[in-house]
Amino acid sequence: MKPFIISLLGCIFSCLPGIIFSQSIALGVNGGVSIPHLRSSGDNEISKDYASRLAANFGVFADFGITEKFSVKTAIQYSGQGGKRQGMQPVTNIPAALAQQIPPGMMLYANFNNQSVLNYLDIPVMAKYSWGNKLKYYLNAGPYCGILLSARQKTDGNSQLFFDKGGTQPLSIQGQPLPAQSFNANTDIKKDINPVNFGITGGVGLGYALGASGEIDLDVRAAYGLTTIQKDTQTNGKSHTGDLFLTLGYAYVLHR
Repeated sequence: MKPFIISLLGCIFSCLPGIIFSQSIALGVNGGVSIPHLRSSGDNEISKDYASRLAANFGVFADFGITEKFSVKTAIQYSGQGGKRQGMQPVTNIPAALAQQIPPGMMLYANFNNQSVLNYLDIPVMAKYSWGNKLKYYLNAGPYCGILLSARQKTDGNSQLFFDKGGTQPLSIQGQPLPAQSFNANTDIKKDINPVNFGITGGVGLGYALGASGEIDLDVRAAYGLTTIQKDTQTNGKSHTGDLFLTLGYAYVLHR
């Protein structure tokens, strides 16, 4: 809770110049899809080879106009993060009975489906530059803070266990290969993930004016987390969140 409060206060104070000097304020809602990806920054087998997954992204935003073309935009967004991996990969949850059969320091592999589902409350604060009249174009960029809401590891499939990633050395007990094991599980891993994620974000968009006070926005934005998400980086590796957002929103503009 303490990191959440500190991060939230930091975002609020960073918005104060925009609030104080704003000539207009646009308040709106948006929603769309998120295409997140976990990027490994090391050689740890546990954190490598994750591909993108699809997730939801939605929230509310405020755009504080400083001049005709420049504004400060902030938001509170639900952001689906994570990634997925299929095929031969390390097994991280080994039953105690089987763990006794494995030499110390030896890693086991299996062929199954694995999805890391991370959900954050993102708070970006971005500088925004716009041009155009009824149809506006804009660029925006700035830092963001992500508060972890939930983290789960979802796996499924059946596979034998192997001592090698190539699947040529099956785990045997008393000379007999162990039968295929079930990997159907939905595990809460929130305790293993850092509660706060800081990063940078930016993108482009279109705004179409509806009358004097309404506007529809189409926003395309990318984000990259600068914080390593794992708490135990020696065991679980080092990963950073990455994302591409495509959202459609509506804003109501208040003029001073």
